[in-house]
Amino acid sequence: MMQAEVERYIQYLAEVRNYSPHSVDSYRRQLTRVTRDLTGFGITSWSQLKAPHVEQLVLQWRRKSNGISTIQQRLSALRSFCDDLLRKNILKANPARQIQAPKAPKRLPKNLDVDGVMKLLDIAPDDPLALRDRAMFELFYSSGLRLAELVSLNVNDIHPDRELRVVGKGQKTRIVPVGKEAQRWLELWLTERSNWAGASDPALFLSNQQRRISARSVQLRLRKWGIIQGVADNVHPHKLRHSFATHILESSRDLRAVQELLGHANLSTTQIYTQVDFAHLAKVYDDAHPRAKKKDS
Repeated sequence: MMQAEVERYIQYLAEVRNYSPHSVDSYRRQLTRVTRDLTGFGITSWSQLKAPHVEQLVLQWRRKSNGISTIQQRLSALRSFCDDLLRKNILKANPARQIQAPKAPKRLPKNLDVDGVMKLLDIAPDDPLALRDRAMFELFYSSGLRLAELVSLNVNDIHPDRELRVVGKGQKTRIVPVGKEAQRWLELWLTERSNWAGASDPALFLSNQQRRISARSVQLRLRKWGIIQGVADNVHPHKLRHSFATHILESSRDLRAVQELLGHANLSTTQIYTQVDFAHLAKVYDDAHPRAKKKDS
């Protein structure tokens, strides 16, 4: 009964709200866990849910050493779901909104410095897959894309004058610039792509199986090249996006422009990069300013 209501909500997110498959899977996973735990408390209907039950859930998750980010995601999913139950008059109030999730210490996004990115991207196009990867990663860094945005790109999303049409979170479309170097490698890839058996597929980037490349394949290829190029063994797509944002902000100081380029709905999401930038500036200051250095005692 309770899980059936969850599945109806999941269907609503996918078909009405147009959530990405990744987001839909995350909501299903989190809400299924919530349902199972509530059943263990003797709850058999969502109409029975009260704030003390939610508080009990959070305490149980913490006792079981669930990570803070996991608890935050789980509680966020429950809040959204309860809003839907409220809309359907199954609940009279949202009990999940009365409970605060534990706060995690704020971590700065990790990024590669400019030299690290240049080293990573210096991939010799010795074979078709290497050429594809070079074009893919050049575009990733050039335009600050999310992983889901990259894999969903179609050939016709590339516009004249080095512009790219990107469909981001919530199916929101934005136009982002493409750097000259990324454009050059894209053109080389498109020439190579035309010889592939899957060339009729609309996807911009194809896998070895001649169909749209998957997000997992991109992650694995990027990690592989990080090792080959001697950069790191933990290079991941979001690190390229973080690097893009940090490098643009360091040069331009234009937070609003970075917000637009990244497709952030709220400026507060982008402001994390000001902390990254300040950390860099603070290090430069400490290394360079004569009165910043501690004297030996």
